Amino acid sequence: MGNPGEQARDRTQSRIILSANLTRVNEAAKRSRQTRFTALLHHVDVAALERAYRRLRRQAAPGVDGVTVDSYGQDLEGNLRDLADRVHNGRYRPLPVRRTYIPKADGGQRPLGILALEDKIVQGAVAEVLSAIYEADFLDCSFGFRPGRSAHQALRVVREAITTEPVNWVLDADIRRYFDSVDHDWLLRMLAHRIADPRVLRLIGQWLRAGILESGVYADTVEGTPQGAGISPLLANIFLHYVLDLWVEQWKRRHATGQVRLVRYADDYLLLFQRRQDAETMTAALAERLAKFGLHLHEDKTRLIEFGRFAEENRRRKGRARPEVFDFLGFTHYCGKTRDGRFLHCQKTQRKRMIRKLKELRQEMRRRMHQRLRDQHRWLAAVLRGHYAYFGIPGNSTCLGRFRLQVMKAWRRVLLRRSQRPKLSWERFNAILKVFPIPIGHVHDWRHQMV
Repeated sequence: MGNPGEQARDRTQSRIILSANLTRVNEAAKRSRQTRFTALLHHVDVAALERAYRRLRRQAAPGVDGVTVDSYGQDLEGNLRDLADRVHNGRYRPLPVRRTYIPKADGGQRPLGILALEDKIVQGAVAEVLSAIYEADFLDCSFGFRPGRSAHQALRVVREAITTEPVNWVLDADIRRYFDSVDHDWLLRMLAHRIADPRVLRLIGQWLRAGILESGVYADTVEGTPQGAGISPLLANIFLHYVLDLWVEQWKRRHATGQVRLVRYADDYLLLFQRRQDAETMTAALAERLAKFGLHLHEDKTRLIEFGRFAEENRRRKGRARPEVFDFLGFTHYCGKTRDGRFLHCQKTQRKRMIRKLKELRQEMRRRMHQRLRDQHRWLAAVLRGHYAYFGIPGNSTCLGRFRLQVMKAWRRVLLRRSQRPKLSWERFNAILKVFPIPIGHVHDWRHQMV
């Protein structure tokens, strides 16, 4: 029965512990997908705002207000109470989003939105409430930006599907500038299927229309959700849930003649087909479906390739080269074989990702060149552990070893430049590595992980 006075807690589909009030919301959402929630804003209380504040990164860049996490926390209780009052009284107004850019793997720049601190807090609290509802609706094919789900699970599903299911064709699709192309009207209409609280819908509408401040110049936002906003990943998932996930399930039941499977991580997704006819028909239908909601497939990044257990044999019989490869979630996927000649779906670090990461590391090493060896090693070890944590999947140990070797060489070159007499033999460098060893990458064991 539990201890007296103990707070009731439960888990969503993704096995994340919820507070007692959000547990009831989640249970109501599970009971019926037709339920519309008319009163939700009271869940955005001081406790919810404090949880959202605790989740913020302490080193996060400030928005247009210039307020940092630490300065806001000096009078946290008073600030959160005032913020909660303004949210419930309708006096809260979001500030414009500060626009900055980060480099992309293809050489371009990805726009990133940096919100004001209070906007981050309120968005985090509202996203917590909406997640309790939509975790009951989201399908198992969706993995991106969901609690308890990860890119590794998506990669494992792709590997198991191609290895054990009749997959012969892969549609490697990409939506052009997805986060910048989300239609606000369609998004609010989709939210209205579940959310009937006008105050919550008003808040979301205000965030979508808050505007962008770039180099001191203000610009209205008529479409899209800023990447970097706390609620943007959830809104993007809701949008694609209605536009893509549910539509693919319906299309399979009505038109497919063979097996069709969708694996999606945010706006990156793969469609796996048993038969080429289904793949070609769905590709044409998918372009029309996305265009209806203002989205478009990226022509250069969307392609249908023959891939799977029988692809190499089929292509050899037709006099063609070995099966093509495709990139998904930072990994290059290709057809391989085990030692006894059986098919093996292989995944290795995407070459562009590795080159870009090494370039960033070399630049940062030069910036830290004159720091103490102990400090350089502490930072470098942390970076490598983070790299291994993501790219350390089964079959990728060779790429982990190559990455580690290149990092060691880059560190030696940096240490050589610290003196006007560049003399650092490998023997002396190896002696340094005995004192400050470079972490060795290990692959994860997927055998006991749940998907």
